[in-house]
Amino acid sequence: MNGLAEQMQAMLVAGPVPAAEVMALALYHPRDGYYRRPEGRWGFQGADYYTALDLGPLLGEAVACRLARAWERLGRPDPFVVLEPGAGRGWLGRDLLQAAPAVDPDFGRAIRYLHRDDNPAAAAAAREALGPHLDAGRARLVAQDEPLAPFRGAILSNELFDALPAQPWRWDGAAWQYEALTAAGPAWLPGAPCAATTWFQAQSEDGLESGDGAPWCEALPGLVQDLAGSLEAGLFLAIDYGETAARLLDKGADLRRYRGHQVDGKWWEDLGESDLTADVDFTRLAALLEAAGLAGTALLTLGRWVRAHAPLARWEEGWQELAPSVRMQRMENLLQLTLPTRMGDRFRVLEAWKGLPLI
Repeated sequence: MNGLAEQMQAMLVAGPVPAAEVMALALYHPRDGYYRRPEGRWGFQGADYYTALDLGPLLGEAVACRLARAWERLGRPDPFVVLEPGAGRGWLGRDLLQAAPAVDPDFGRAIRYLHRDDNPAAAAAAREALGPHLDAGRARLVAQDEPLAPFRGAILSNELFDALPAQPWRWDGAAWQYEALTAAGPAWLPGAPCAATTWFQAQSEDGLESGDGAPWCEALPGLVQDLAGSLEAGLFLAIDYGETAARLLDKGADLRRYRGHQVDGKWWEDLGESDLTADVDFTRLAALLEAAGLAGTALLTLGRWVRAHAPLARWEEGWQELAPSVRMQRMENLLQLTLPTRMGDRFRVLEAWKGLPLI
């Protein structure tokens, strides 16, 4: 039994612990949380999960093309600051910075990338991935609590919001229930009316049915306000698992556990030893962004977004000069990002603008 399991058993003596509190402890405990482990668990062999960044550089290259358009729309500011909260290993920043000069040399000179993530393993990996860009002053690692002066540019997040502690709720046909961990195991318990139940009730399109439900992230408004406050003008871009609120309710969404590339719903097991995630409510995220002064929100599948913004013809032409094995890797990378049966359909991209209308 690890330290977190012992702590949880002690907490359960006092009564049930809501699933969101279990998730927060499992992921963010300052010593034993999953995101405080000395080694990262991302990638393929020997890891728990992989991201689009493990498949190749094309997501970063597509983001570079999109941000170059945002830079043009803002009047080509120098610097053009890109803040990535929850930036992990810094691979998206690395791929973005490597691709930017080819998109537009002036854009490549203007871009400044800020990596923000207080996961020690992620920060160590980011220093290695971003090394040349850190040395050149084009990238910087910023502390989670470091105040940032308002900037013109973009806020970019990749699988950030699905890692925030979230509380599953479920309608049982007559009343709302919340999921919790008890001494006997997980259970659905009666829940009092609250902001979460009011939101879910309002978002149901055809009336609630027994089993409808979704996760509720209490920390989401504060994080959106923090991020929006640092953006003077520019693009907000979020890539994540999730759905609209109505679709999440229909799914009866719950927490997911990733361990050894196996996915299940056993969020209460192996605390601190596996990753926990929750679907993002993009309807609520868009509403919070609007309340924070961002407008023109647009939600697309990742596949449609890549096809809309990536220079597919130029990519294909350039790949002809690569070695066959590398060319095949690029094509597989593109298929993963765009095909409905792969990441292209499972991920969503939300865009919003501050200071200018969305284009």
